[in-house]
Amino acid sequence: MIALDKQDVVWTLRLNRPDKANSLTREMLREIESITAEAEQAGIAALVLTGEGKVFSAGADLEEARAGLATAGVWERVSARIAGLPCLTVAALNGTLAGGAFGMVLACDIRIAVPQAKLFYPVMKLGFLPQPSDPQRMAALIGPARTRMILMASQKIDAETALAWGLVDRLVEPEALAATVEELTEAVRAAPAEIRAGIKGMIPG
Repeated sequence: MIALDKQDVVWTLRLNRPDKANSLTREMLREIESITAEAEQAGIAALVLTGEGKVFSAGADLEEARAGLATAGVWERVSARIAGLPCLTVAALNGTLAGGAFGMVLACDIRIAVPQAKLFYPVMKLGFLPQPSDPQRMAALIGPARTRMILMASQKIDAETALAWGLVDRLVEPEALAATVEELTEAVRAAPAEIRAGIKGMIPG
C-alpha cells in the first residue's frame, strides 16, 4: 500500500491504495515512518510524497480511525520525521488532501497540487483534535484566521484558494506533475549533502 521508488538520490513515496482513496492505516503510517528514517540515513537529496489515482489521501482509514488511529501518536511521529529530514521534501498532490494526511504535507518544504484538488481537515465535525503540530505549521503558512477557517469552520478550499493563501506553492496539470517534480529537485540532485543540509537549516520553519 506504500510504493517506494528509489531513483538515485531522489526517492518517491507513493500512497498506493486508490480503491480506498489512499486512506492511511496504522501499518501504512509505520511504513512511512520507517522509510523516512531510512531516507535520513541514506543521505538522499529529495523525498517526494504523492498518491496513486485521483486522490492524494482521504486521511485515516475510517474503520481504524474509529478504533483509535485518529488520535494515535504515529501521525505526529511521521510529521516530525519528514520535517526533520535534511533533504528537500516535496508534496506532489495528485488530488484531494483530507484529514490526518495534512500533517505529512504541512511538514514538507514545498507543496504542489493539481488544479482539481480540494483541501479540508474536518476534525471539528468528526470530534477529534488535529495533530499537535498541524495548526502551528498551517498558521505559519496561511495565518491564524485562515487556519481557523479550515480547522474550526471546517471549510473545504479549492486548489486556487490554497494557492492564493500560500497553502500550496504551485498548481500543476496532472500530466505535468512528474516533470515539475523533476524541475524542483534538479538543483538538490547535483549539490553536495552538506550544502543541501546547510541551506535548509538556514531557512526558518
